[in-house]
Amino acid sequence: MSHPLATAQPPAMALPPLTPQPLAMAQPPAMAQPPAVAQPPTVASSSAMARPLAMRPPPGVTGPRAPASLWTAVRLTLVRDLRLAFRKRGQLVQPLVFFAIVTTLFPLAISPELSRLRDVAPGVLWVAALLSSQLALEFLFRDDAHDGTLEQYALSGQSLTWLLFAKTAAHWLLTGLPLAVMAPLAGLSLGVPAAAVPGIVASVAVGSVALSLIGSMGAALTLGVKRSGALLSLLTLPLAMPVLIFGARATELAIKGESFGPPLQLLSAVAVLGVTLAPLATAAAVRVNLE
Repeated sequence: MSHPLATAQPPAMALPPLTPQPLAMAQPPAMAQPPAVAQPPTVASSSAMARPLAMRPPPGVTGPRAPASLWTAVRLTLVRDLRLAFRKRGQLVQPLVFFAIVTTLFPLAISPELSRLRDVAPGVLWVAALLSSQLALEFLFRDDAHDGTLEQYALSGQSLTWLLFAKTAAHWLLTGLPLAVMAPLAGLSLGVPAAAVPGIVASVAVGSVALSLIGSMGAALTLGVKRSGALLSLLTLPLAMPVLIFGARATELAIKGESFGPPLQLLSAVAVLGVTLAPLATAAAVRVNLE
């Protein structure tokens, strides 16, 4: 029998079955990205890779600079040597002063008679010209060897033979050509007739070309020798004997009023031979000294 005060209990409500939920993993905080670095602007090129703007050629140039031509390099070498020579006027005037002094002292030492002076004039003029051309040979390559210019010539990609030939041509323009101009004046002081002036100028001009080329070989051979003046003279004077003989003979015939063509042609042949062979020998000697 149930208790009278008991009340009826409501029926229990059914709960839905619990299903396990996966645990959510905490995500790490996102890291701040560094600011993007601005890339230099690029320009189109002939290759597949673009070049930076700083590597572009200057305005008006479409590609790499072309190297200077051989004739441009020869011309610049010649102009450079002429400008440097005019900055050292003492070395420029020294051969001319020596030539004038030698030709002036001979009349005082021999005799003031014009007949005797006229006989010795060819030898006096050519010995003085030969010795005067020797004075400037010691400085032909020495300064350029000391400051590294010859090494730059050898590494420039241009023909070292032609560059050294330009330096030899500058030596002739500064020494041989002025001597050819002064020789008639010295000859007139020795009693030479005015009709012989063209022959004297032609022979000294052609002969001084050969002397400069022979001297360039001697200067290149003695490039690494200190105080090479005496050795340079010993090397070049024997080679210059044919020039002295043919030049003096041409001058003598011009003074006598005879045809001086044959000795002048022989003198020209020596000069042509020097132009052909001397630059090659000079370049070879300079390369040996640079090594």
